[in-house]
Amino acid sequence: VNNKKKVLLFWYPKDFTFVCPTELHAFQAALAEFEKRNTVVIGASCDTPEVHFAWLNTPKDHGGIEGVTYSILADSNRNLASTLGILDITNEHYNEETGVITVDGDNVTYRATYLIDEEGTVFHEGINHMPVGRNVGEFLRLIDAYTHVQEKGEVCPANWEEGKDAMAPNAKGTAEYLASH
Repeated sequence: VNNKKKVLLFWYPKDFTFVCPTELHAFQAALAEFEKRNTVVIGASCDTPEVHFAWLNTPKDHGGIEGVTYSILADSNRNLASTLGILDITNEHYNEETGVITVDGDNVTYRATYLIDEEGTVFHEGINHMPVGRNVGEFLRLIDAYTHVQEKGEVCPANWEEGKDAMAPNAKGTAEYLASH
């Protein structure tokens, strides 16, 4: 976080699946917009670096993510995903005789997204269920809104977009905004 940039960290369930490549390509297509907003994009899953590499070298028309240029984290030991509580695990069972832990669930991550500011503060986190892809444009809007708050000291009402009215963070500001909208 010492880079003085915002970070968008997004987790996806698995390489070589169905919704996942559409999201990785969507983030790639918007990468210049994130860079304009001083934001680094990082993808992450519990696959190994070798699987990431293979997927990165698979053409788009074969379900791959060839052409993706941002970093992809390999949390293959699931330490970070487990700490964040974003693994699809409904139950864990410990076998005392063998010392083996088994889990119920897919043991892959949900579609979790974290927006982190320049100081390392998480200003947005969200989780989508696995069959539902993200709207990349919404993260650009959230970054714009947070930047507006940082720079102007105002708060952003529902559905706020760059160039639209924000409001003072007090009762008078809210009343004035509601009266004119």
